[in-house]
Amino acid sequence: METREVFWRIYRESLPVLLIALVGGLFSGLVLEELVASVERFPGLLVMVPVFLATRGNVYGALGGRIASGLHQGLIDPQFKWDDRLINAALASFVNGIGVSVIIGVVTWAALLVMGWEHALLIEFVLIMLVSGLLTSVVMIFGLLGLLFAGFKRGYNPDNLVGPIVTTLGDIFGMIFLFFSVWLVDVVIG
Repeated sequence: METREVFWRIYRESLPVLLIALVGGLFSGLVLEELVASVERFPGLLVMVPVFLATRGNVYGALGGRIASGLHQGLIDPQFKWDDRLINAALASFVNGIGVSVIIGVVTWAALLVMGWEHALLIEFVLIMLVSGLLTSVVMIFGLLGLLFAGFKRGYNPDNLVGPIVTTLGDIFGMIFLFFSVWLVDVVIG
């Protein structure tokens, strides 16, 4: 395949997904605007938002890379069935996603405490991150796998899809579930 053909193939495969990611990012910004109102009830909440969203990309980008490599090498079939490689990769990402979320809550609280800034209670930060991390982990794993499998079956290179899919799913559902978690913790603890 000549260089120009490779370029146009990557462009054709990536552009639609990137446009969807653009819309998803705008939607996430709208949810963030609504979340800002919760800062008064949970001071320091916004400190966690960029870290939470970035870790969604880190954890599930790694999962997507593993799955893409497995699809390319024929080690993973593009379907939901029992496969030890697939289960192990998804389970490791699930545990990492939730664990990192709890760590974000603890580290944010500790950093705000050390800096002398106003902050919510430790239990509030941890619960917000735990619920958000749990819900996003489920959506990220099944959404990422489903979209990668569907794209691969249609002839798309999964390497061109992983980044935009992870970013879009992580931003949209990360913000939705963060907003939901803030509401839930406010109802339960507040």
